[in-house]
Amino acid sequence: MRIHWRAGLVTALCCIALTANAQNASQDNLSTNARFLAYARAGSAEGMKKALADGAAVNSRNRLGESALIILLKANKVELAQLVLDAGADVNQAAVNSITPLMAASFGGHTDIARQLLAKGANPAAVDRLQKTAMTYAAGEGHTAIVVMLLERGVDPNAAYNNDLTALMWAAGFGKSDTVQALLKAGADPRRKDNRGKTAADMAREQKFTALADSLDTAAR
Repeated sequence: MRIHWRAGLVTALCCIALTANAQNASQDNLSTNARFLAYARAGSAEGMKKALADGAAVNSRNRLGESALIILLKANKVELAQLVLDAGADVNQAAVNSITPLMAASFGGHTDIARQLLAKGANPAAVDRLQKTAMTYAAGEGHTAIVVMLLERGVDPNAAYNNDLTALMWAAGFGKSDTVQALLKAGADPRRKDNRGKTAADMAREQKFTALADSLDTAAR
């Protein structure tokens, strides 16, 4: 009976030790991931490299679900975003608000990163919680090279997004003439209307982009 009791005690102690070791390992890993994200926010390449060498997960995320790749692209730290991308970052890993790396690159106008993301399989059709896509972000910000790139990847120039807005309407409403011309060249229809019955020309005129509105009226005729 005493032998059985001692054997049971040894087994229990071993289980406790294994559990403690697993918890410590988990805490160490979380600490390394947190350091990696902190270095990303601070823009420290050396810190990020050290954290990755120590075992940080390149796809670890903060409480908003943002990966280092998204954090860096939002902060316009393109060289560091390249570092993370080269380390194997997931190109489709979205934040809690469904923002993807491609959307962040499209909004920021990071053309080369956007090209690499698409080459690595980034989904150009992904939609965030605002019902926006990489195309609407790029068009609204006037990043024509990215708009053209997305069109070449098969994005429909006449796709209707939230409130029946097209990429042409987004570009026109923000006065992005070069982007408007690129979309028209790709077949965007200037006669399309949103859910209020307004065309791209109407939106340009409302924002005092008169010359752009006139050119859209001409294209519609």
